[in-house]
Amino acid sequence: MNPPRRAAFWAVALLTLANLLNYLDRFIVPALVESLKRSEMKPNDAQLGLLATAFLIVYMLASPVFGRLGDRGNRPRLLAAGVALWSLATAAGAFAGSYAALFAARAAVGVGEAAYATIAPAMLADLYPREKRGRAFAVFFLATPVGSALGYILGGLIDQRYGWRAAFLVAGAPGLLLALAFLALRDPPRGGAEPEESGDLWSPGPQEARVAGFFGPWRRLLRNGLYVRTVAGYAAYTFALGALAFWTPAFLERVRGVPRAEATVVFGAIAVATGIVGTLAGGWLTDRLKPEGRRPELWLSGWATLAAAPFAAAAFFLPERSAYLTAIVVAELLLFCSTGPINAVIVGVVSPAERATASALAIFAIHAFGDVPSPPLVGLLSDSRGLQTAFLVLLPPALLVGGWIWLAASSRRSPG
Repeated sequence: MNPPRRAAFWAVALLTLANLLNYLDRFIVPALVESLKRSEMKPNDAQLGLLATAFLIVYMLASPVFGRLGDRGNRPRLLAAGVALWSLATAAGAFAGSYAALFAARAAVGVGEAAYATIAPAMLADLYPREKRGRAFAVFFLATPVGSALGYILGGLIDQRYGWRAAFLVAGAPGLLLALAFLALRDPPRGGAEPEESGDLWSPGPQEARVAGFFGPWRRLLRNGLYVRTVAGYAAYTFALGALAFWTPAFLERVRGVPRAEATVVFGAIAVATGIVGTLAGGWLTDRLKPEGRRPELWLSGWATLAAAPFAAAAFFLPERSAYLTAIVVAELLLFCSTGPINAVIVGVVSPAERATASALAIFAIHAFGDVPSPPLVGLLSDSRGLQTAFLVLLPPALLVGGWIWLAASSRRSPG
């Protein structure tokens, strides 16, 4: 039985607002890269890249724990704890007196965000049936570009006027109020939005259902061929997207000569506009496309990501401002088309009782093989060959790999 429409609306609104703050706090650091580089800490590019990795390593390691808790416990309470923790950790960055202290604060952000990111998609899938899920996930993931852009824009503007420490404080404070609101949210029934018979879900057989212990659901997920292929493509996609998100403002300032505040505001504005249009278009098209013999979510995401690769290369090769900004806009429009559809697949092809675990395993994989290694790898190559070369060598090939995996997986109509 589906939750009442009003309850579903307010739950999605609250989840989306939290997701916005999630990405704002996550992307405050890229806006502050050049100020941190000139601070008393004097980190090099590899160390700056490791600030993203500190968060992501803890995030991916904590995700499996919260995934199992999310499939068993009270989800709104877990969400409240997660939002409060990541907000406090973000604000703690303002008081860091050394690189090690800042590294530790960013790592702690990962614990709180792990609680949220594993549980929120599972709750969202329990609020809407599959035929409406693409649009619901599109609304939820609108917070990705908007929150990321706010991180760039607010971080850049506050840094320019009050310094990088104030930026961390402003980013962290609002989440503490939002955490209280989650305590009033009702937990929807697991699987309540599914029809009685759904051949699209991976349901464990009697022997698999008897597999006990922490890793039992993981083993079942790894036998789900469609789930594995979806996550593999997501890892390649995330490798490219993570490095782009972290290093693009620095690229605009260093290589193209754009003033620091303008670089963060311009990139943030592009992220907002392309994110809203691309994410909504991806969700809308997914609910309407019916390619012959293909899963529409993977088919659309595969083609969009393949098409984004040459535009991403052009963005870091073309010297003219109008040319490289146009290329950035087109590449981001195409990349954001995949955000809602891919996450809908991840929770849509598994048992409702294991959706948070499925999200957790996906988070672990896409970060372990995606944006954990990519920012420091770009930083290392930048230290020796320059930031432009680092982008061109590493990122377009990753997008081509991710798009090809999704397109190939789209022909597999069953989870097996």
